Amino acid sequence: MSPPLPPDARGGRRAAEERLAAIDPARYGASRNHLDGAVTRLSPYIRHGVLTLAEVREAVFERLRAMGESDITLQTELFPAAPADRRFSPAQRRAGEKLITELGWRDYWQRLWRQLGDGIWVDREPLKTGHPPEAYAPELPGDIAAGATGLACMDGFAAELSGTGWLHNHARMWLAAYVVHWRRVRWQAGARWFLQHLLDGDPASNNLSWQWVASSFSHKPYIFNRANLERFSSGRYCRGCPLASGGCPFEAGYEELQARLFRSGDPLPGQAPAQPTPTPPPRSHPSPGPPPRRPLLWLHGEALGPANPALRAHPGAPALFVFDSALIAGQTATTGGAPLAEGRLRFLRECLAELPVSVKQGDVAVELLAAARACAADGIVTSAATDPRMAAILQTLQPHLPVEVLPVEPFVTLKVEPDLGRFSRYWRRAEPRVWQLAAGGASP
Repeated sequence: MSPPLPPDARGGRRAAEERLAAIDPARYGASRNHLDGAVTRLSPYIRHGVLTLAEVREAVFERLRAMGESDITLQTELFPAAPADRRFSPAQRRAGEKLITELGWRDYWQRLWRQLGDGIWVDREPLKTGHPPEAYAPELPGDIAAGATGLACMDGFAAELSGTGWLHNHARMWLAAYVVHWRRVRWQAGARWFLQHLLDGDPASNNLSWQWVASSFSHKPYIFNRANLERFSSGRYCRGCPLASGGCPFEAGYEELQARLFRSGDPLPGQAPAQPTPTPPPRSHPSPGPPPRRPLLWLHGEALGPANPALRAHPGAPALFVFDSALIAGQTATTGGAPLAEGRLRFLRECLAELPVSVKQGDVAVELLAAARACAADGIVTSAATDPRMAAILQTLQPHLPVEVLPVEPFVTLKVEPDLGRFSRYWRRAEPRVWQLAAGGASP
């Protein structure tokens, strides 16, 4: 039997700061792959801008400095041009590398979303499973969504997903691999299911991770076996599973599973990589003309914290958040057509309850324009967003009122956008710059 499900995450800055204060970079690095490991569970707050990536990055650096080696100079070959103060010892850096890298993954996914727009719903590359795309079912089977497969692990993951809106990353990978490779379902169906429930339901991180598992954005499909699952779940599911003594589909070595699940290790002849048309997000700069003197602030779902640049630039100005009726109902590309579960909406409401903002529901542009008229606003001020749906809303607003889009503090600034074909290419460019920030240097 699996242990009781953890309590639902609370929305809002106070809850986010409690979790942020509890992070332990060293324990995270050593145990993050275990279901009972010291994971941060910060992702819902990062996804909705309650905490920014830059804030979390700085919190990690502060934890490392508190290890007692505040002024130790890091090996000079790592940062030959960086100033010597505020660096970390090799031990401190090793303690924080895994968590800093995970923040880098989030930044990487967001950069890809800005580049691809709604193209994140399209295969980036051919599958490496040997099966044609038409061999995969387009819809998620009902027994998977209902947690009624008879597999204690998969049913436990499904129950935790729908009951709490959260899953450990390793559980997400196992569940995604089961859906795509054992049940042969299109990754898009699983991605929609996750986005319906996950409190951190970010389409970029979600979809591109599903593609990594499926092999449409990786060199090979990701699979696991029972030994792997038992090791990292402490055997909690297998002990009570009716199939543990016979019939477990994961009970095999990797070579046997590869032969069982895939026709070959290469793409089928004639499968060409998809060529999605990127949908650009709103630009992170002010619109032409002077900034509004009596602005209405538009708060959206990517900036629900005090670091929101619109709130900082215009304290006391009227602010509005609009629950997007089309998004909630599953009529947009942001969630692939999946409606939002109540848990996701509750989390957003809890975040909003701590902010100086009015809340409405409906057509976002219509509600914003009506509110601007009611308060005699001479323009709208908002913060930059990655979701291309925001760009469409901006285009609707701009013929009626000037809109100023303020930039959000970045995780890392790179003068030239790196090759985003693989995370490793991005991280070779970004990682030295991130650690240079810890030394008090600029991010070139």
